[in-house]
Amino acid sequence: IEKLEYLETTIPADSENKIILLGVSYALLDLIEVKQFQLKNTIIMETGGMKGRRKEMIKEELHSILKQGFGVSEIYSEYGMTELLSQAYSKGNGIFKCPPWMKILTRDTEDARTLINNKTGGINVIDLANINSCSFIATQDLGKVYPDESFEILGRFDDSDIRGCNLMVL
Repeated sequence: IEKLEYLETTIPADSENKIILLGVSYALLDLIEVKQFQLKNTIIMETGGMKGRRKEMIKEELHSILKQGFGVSEIYSEYGMTELLSQAYSKGNGIFKCPPWMKILTRDTEDARTLINNKTGGINVIDLANINSCSFIATQDLGKVYPDESFEILGRFDDSDIRGCNLMVL
């Protein structure tokens, strides 16, 4: 907390320099329970869910709480996983964009063999950066892909396993 406060007060409000604070959702929530902020030069980026440490919540609710707690107007997001070399990013509106070598597809929730467009479905990821490894992953995430190939993560399948690289340290 002291380091974040120091950086925030050291950088002038009109500076083009920004602080980027990245964290898993539960850790960012833990931080704002200890102290509320009014950050001016900081981008907050959440990098994933609750990992079994807190009740899961929809992104809109999470981002609303984080915006209030950090005193910022937007919450950025990262979508990725240990199995992938690439990540997709959202600049605060919940809509993610992939690099050109990564593609998101949605599959029917009842028939995994059927791909769907413009409807909520299970997220499939193609990551061509995964040379000599798995380039195709069917996740337990639910989302929607839009005609411009941007996408939104809406949640997880009911009863899906808790996932995350930070679980390895538990």
